[in-house]
Amino acid sequence: MDGIAAALGDAARWRIVELLAERPRSVGEVAGLAGFRQPQTTKHLQTLARAGIVAVYPLGQRRVYALEPAPLAALADRLRELVEATEAHGEQRDVVARYQAAIEAEAAVADRDRWADDRTFSFERVLTASPEVVWRHWVDEELLASWWAPPSMEITECLIEPRPGGRAVLDYRDAEGRRYHSAGTVRAADAYERLAFSLTVLDAGAVSFTGHYDLRLSAAPGGTRLRLALRITETTVEAVPYIAGIETGWGQVLDNLDTIIQGRKQKP
Repeated sequence: MDGIAAALGDAARWRIVELLAERPRSVGEVAGLAGFRQPQTTKHLQTLARAGIVAVYPLGQRRVYALEPAPLAALADRLRELVEATEAHGEQRDVVARYQAAIEAEAAVADRDRWADDRTFSFERVLTASPEVVWRHWVDEELLASWWAPPSMEITECLIEPRPGGRAVLDYRDAEGRRYHSAGTVRAADAYERLAFSLTVLDAGAVSFTGHYDLRLSAAPGGTRLRLALRITETTVEAVPYIAGIETGWGQVLDNLDTIIQGRKQKP
């Protein structure tokens, strides 16, 4: 498949394929119709032949080239699979588009530091596990690391120590190797019920903004109702991409948490 794609990834060869799709043709005929020099056309036809896209028929003093349908059909099938996969995961593309729009909207109003101070966000989920299980997914480092990062990000350190004055840390990096670091303090911890903590996001060592989180867990039919409130302070102009990503990012990581808990429940 790679050879077929590479052979077709040239405008001149693509034009030759279009001509051969109508009927088999000689080198001279292809060159004349495509407007190429004959030696150049011969090289292109040889490349297409090596990829199995055309067959060569020596007819006395002439060499006639004919298009082979099977490689093109295989390529068409593969392209169809890619289209179907793209359409099936269209929500991921929509997430990126919404994030871009959010960055543009926030940038338009971020004209000074403290521009978004005291803005609040709230999230809610009903998870099919007990409050004790959900609590462990927040305070056990290994469990926390299994869900507390957006897609494509790799966690390098994360912890929330469930006691007043305990540390809260979230450190991860993206595929390009850029690191994102947040650190703060736990304000309140009532086992299985409430976890309040702050995280200051640092960008190149400077404060970007601080998030104040208040997690509440309560029993609900079928599991646990999770409510997460967030208030931000110390916002800087440079925090625009972070602020713009809060709604989408926390939506994604809470979906991760739900998926992880569902997966653990289904294991024997």
